[in-house]
Amino acid sequence: MVAAAEPDGFTYSYLLSACVRAKLLREGEQVHGRVLANGYCSNMFVQTNLVNLYAVGGVNDIRYARRVFEEMSARSVVSWNSLIAGYIRCGDIDGAWKIFNDMPERNVVSWTTIVSGCAQNGRYKQVLSLFGEMRRAHVEVDQVALVAVLSACAKLGDLNLGKQIHWYIEERISARNQTLSVSLNNALIHMYASCGVIDEAYKVFNIMPCKSNVSWTSIITGLAKQGCGEAALDVFWSMLRLGANQVRPDEITFIGVLCACSHAGLINEGRHLFEHMSKTWGISPKIEHYGCMVDLLSRAGFLDEAYRLVESMPIRPNDAVWGALLGGCRIHKNAGLASHVAQKLAVGLDPEQAAGYLVLLSNVYATAKRWHDVLGVRQKMVEMGVRKPSGRSWVQINGVVHDFVAGDRDHKHAPSIYEMLGQITRQARQKSYKLDLMERFLDAEE
Repeated sequence: MVAAAEPDGFTYSYLLSACVRAKLLREGEQVHGRVLANGYCSNMFVQTNLVNLYAVGGVNDIRYARRVFEEMSARSVVSWNSLIAGYIRCGDIDGAWKIFNDMPERNVVSWTTIVSGCAQNGRYKQVLSLFGEMRRAHVEVDQVALVAVLSACAKLGDLNLGKQIHWYIEERISARNQTLSVSLNNALIHMYASCGVIDEAYKVFNIMPCKSNVSWTSIITGLAKQGCGEAALDVFWSMLRLGANQVRPDEITFIGVLCACSHAGLINEGRHLFEHMSKTWGISPKIEHYGCMVDLLSRAGFLDEAYRLVESMPIRPNDAVWGALLGGCRIHKNAGLASHVAQKLAVGLDPEQAAGYLVLLSNVYATAKRWHDVLGVRQKMVEMGVRKPSGRSWVQINGVVHDFVAGDRDHKHAPSIYEMLGQITRQARQKSYKLDLMERFLDAEE
């Protein structure tokens, strides 16, 4: 007769690790209970896996991970990394950052985790700063971290650093015959496309040995944003020719191709794709698809058709949909429809919600030279207490990102900037470029 074997620290560690991989938090809690009952709560390997277990949970579980971590007499770098990842997963990037700074030693996983976390939480400048620290500390940057850094370059429009990273990838990864992940290639495509260098994005796309849905969608969207609508559609047709077994367009892909149709004025193609995305591909249109179609029809002057589409939507139109329609009214000087739409929308809205619609309406009136109506809308905005946030823009010069706010003269080079703006305006007038100052002034508010 074989005696029953008692589970030891190794057994519990293995069980907890399995629960982490399968994301079985409740079952892991039961194992934790047995750990406490059998006196293995001081085993470092068990404790590390308990930190891992609670770190993959939600906001309510991270405190248990921290409690186990604090009780550890000896902490491995794995336990530190798990806790950082747990805080990032809960959206507490500041908590993750504090733990990272407290680490007595770090490995490449530590750096990659915090870099990726900063990128996921919109801390793009911090991502680039961390990347610089990694290079100075001679840390080997892995492909996951490079994806995060390229994402930050795309968001900040930092083409120079993006090119340097591309060179780094070719020198340190490709030159060693290491395979570039699909995600890293996709990040390169996205970076180049976001920075307006669509030719380089297309080169990366063409040499990829394996392309995912994200690869195809990224290049289609990039071409669309650069106004290369027909080229974007050509890529889309090439994607379809591969067959559904290899790659299949999803809802994001259709947003890209509908956007391409809108920017290229491909009305019939857009109508066809919008109809067949549900008929052929079983993709129900979402608010973004309706927004693209309304934008397409409105830009082309099919305002009545666009309005009917909005009215027939099975989901409530959002600001982007109505904004596209009002934008079309402005392009084609249809103040009547714009007035009808804006007045219909403004009823029952609070000042913050009404602001965008009223500003758009005033700009439609300005384009139609109906200055009396412009002043009327502005007066209504004052009466409602509507305040529109100032427009913002960013530009990178010599590696420094400059932030500009409409009407703000606090920039240290403001005098020089406004002097240059004055010179450009005077040169435009000298070249007989007709400026409608009132209309341009109103445009600046957007």
